[in-house]
Amino acid sequence: MALCGRNWSLGLFIHATLLLMKRIKGLLGIFVVMLLPLVGQAQCAMCKAVAETSTETGSTVATGLNGGILYLMVFPYLILAAVSYAIYKHRKAQSGSLESEE
Repeated sequence: MALCGRNWSLGLFIHATLLLMKRIKGLLGIFVVMLLPLVGQAQCAMCKAVAETSTETGSTVATGLNGGILYLMVFPYLILAAVSYAIYKHRKAQSGSLESEE
């Protein structure tokens, strides 16, 4: 950061403010990540009760529930993989076109 003339104090103020904002965002992110398991446990009470009851009685409801969870979990990862591959191909094509221009 270049400080020159009479504006050096303003530059230091802006720099200190940006550093503080990064720390606040980092602490807020850590706080949110720490709360995620609590939210997840609160939403699964009925599923857990059904799974426990079905395994005690010898039913296959728990197996079906686990299969359904895995089925629903696969699609966001497939979408993420497809988008990542498209971005990779696009960037590779751009870098190839830049090399051919030189």
